[in-house]
Amino acid sequence: MRRIVTRLIVTIAITAIGIFAADNSLGTWKRNIEKTKYKPALTNPITSMTMVREASDGGVKVTATGERKDGSPINYSYTVKYDGTESPVTGSGSAFDSIAVKQIDANTFTSEIKKSGGKYHATGRVVISKDGKTMTLTNKGTDADGKPMSATIVSDKQ
Repeated sequence: MRRIVTRLIVTIAITAIGIFAADNSLGTWKRNIEKTKYKPALTNPITSMTMVREASDGGVKVTATGERKDGSPINYSYTVKYDGTESPVTGSGSAFDSIAVKQIDANTFTSEIKKSGGKYHATGRVVISKDGKTMTLTNKGTDADGKPMSATIVSDKQ
């Protein structure tokens, strides 16, 4: 009986590790500008964006590069654990300077982003498609002026 219980516990532990360790968001993602929508529309929209997501201890390291309509560069990064703790965002071109992420399953994540000392604050949900080719982020919150905003950001796996 003790052997059966021990095997059962080990099996459950291995299964749980496999489920929670999977992360289908890893890889290189290019923003699909045509499918991405902002409400209200951005005054200086992003014209190109590539995000590289690499596994990090208990989370992910994200490096984003791109450009806005006025030619200003986007070049920021962060490393965040999937436990909901806040992590700093460094670099330029991002509306937020901190992020917290929780992993729901291999294809679903929730996030909270904000700008320290400012009104920008949003919560979001990232969903990776079943085929692993599309990442969709839906965000709602307040912009830098404290006005309501929302976004649906679509990226394609490269």
